Amino acid sequence: MDDRWQAPLARGPVHGTVSVPGSKSATNRALVLAALADAPSRLSRPLLARDTRLMAGALRALGTRVDELPTADGTDWVVTPRSLRGPATIDCGLAGTVMRFVPALATLATGPITFDGDERARQRPMRTMVDALRALGIGVDDDGRGILPFTVHGVGGVAVSHVTLDASASSQFVSALMLVAARFDDGCTIEHVGPAIPSMPHLDMTVAMLRERGVQVDVDATDPTHATWHVHPGEVAGIDTTIEPDLSNAAPFLAAAMVTAGSVTVRDWPSATTQPGDRLRDLFTAMGGHADLHADGLTVTGPTVLRGIDADLRDVGELTPVIAAVCALASTPSHLHGIAHLRGHETDRLRALATELQRIGAVCTETDDGLHIEPSSTLHGAVFETYDDHRMATAGAVLGLHVPGIEVVDIATTSKTLPDFAAMWHALTAGGA
Repeated sequence: MDDRWQAPLARGPVHGTVSVPGSKSATNRALVLAALADAPSRLSRPLLARDTRLMAGALRALGTRVDELPTADGTDWVVTPRSLRGPATIDCGLAGTVMRFVPALATLATGPITFDGDERARQRPMRTMVDALRALGIGVDDDGRGILPFTVHGVGGVAVSHVTLDASASSQFVSALMLVAARFDDGCTIEHVGPAIPSMPHLDMTVAMLRERGVQVDVDATDPTHATWHVHPGEVAGIDTTIEPDLSNAAPFLAAAMVTAGSVTVRDWPSATTQPGDRLRDLFTAMGGHADLHADGLTVTGPTVLRGIDADLRDVGELTPVIAAVCALASTPSHLHGIAHLRGHETDRLRALATELQRIGAVCTETDDGLHIEPSSTLHGAVFETYDDHRMATAGAVLGLHVPGIEVVDIATTSKTLPDFAAMWHALTAGGA
């Protein structure tokens, strides 16, 4: 079939240096904040991929001006805020940030704003967002389904200043409300009550970006089952900002070093960051690798004996597919847990990973909140399905370095957050092939 990609097999250690594009999470947060700002904002080195272009398109549909300016380093985005208005139809694609952040933004628009997306997007949990908008006094037409498609009836402002929700399915519900709450009449206190909220570093990122733009945010999140964020009312400053490299997208490239006993450097790794991907340093070190953060970036050197890991990935669930791929090649068992929320991502990632790892002969069992992976001596080539999930595709590429005959279905799905992944992968792994 034409959509099958033959994953390169490493014939030796992989050595190389890569530059990954800007963070999707930071780019889409910066776009939303720029649309609410008191002056134009310039985003340098943003991620230009499907998820971020969908966000830019959503802002344009609401009346915001978003211009692309070529630079020596690529393309910058200049965002000029304007009054938000409907009617408008928003294509969310399969982007969680678009389907969660923009409905919150639509509370400040006037008129009906309709949201829809890819077929799989209609299965992703949205009831928490719909209920929160209604609690804020905003009308939402969803036929009682709590999923896409639905229509938000913005009235140009929000007078309610407290909302309680259960964000245990996704921290994006809290980030969505925090991003826009400074423009509510009296700000807003967002209170999470429920099972432990996942992906707390993404909430730290949202708070840091708000504060960078002059917004006052008070946080009490010591208890992940009952946490509050109080966003004070006020202006959002328009600023020029440079987007950090996407550290989660660096995962497959660093994993190439881990599974081949090679050495890979990712340029411009920040010395301090709120990105969850920074935890790759600790995870790969625990698996026997060596991580060296230096002036030029981060270098990971893989071990001669790859160890399994027992890891709570609640805060870094997006790393799970690549980490699971590395664990499938390890010499000892692995237990990945705290990630039940991944069942509601681009696909049910736990079931997808278990299915595809078993397909290539790995010993992988689903648990209530994760995966248990045992070493296997019978790994073999097979067609590796990706379920329209970019992180499943990169996991298949990592496995293909070690297992001959891995054919990844629809490698182009990586364009969601990592354009040109296949070319980057071939360029990096050619020396070990």
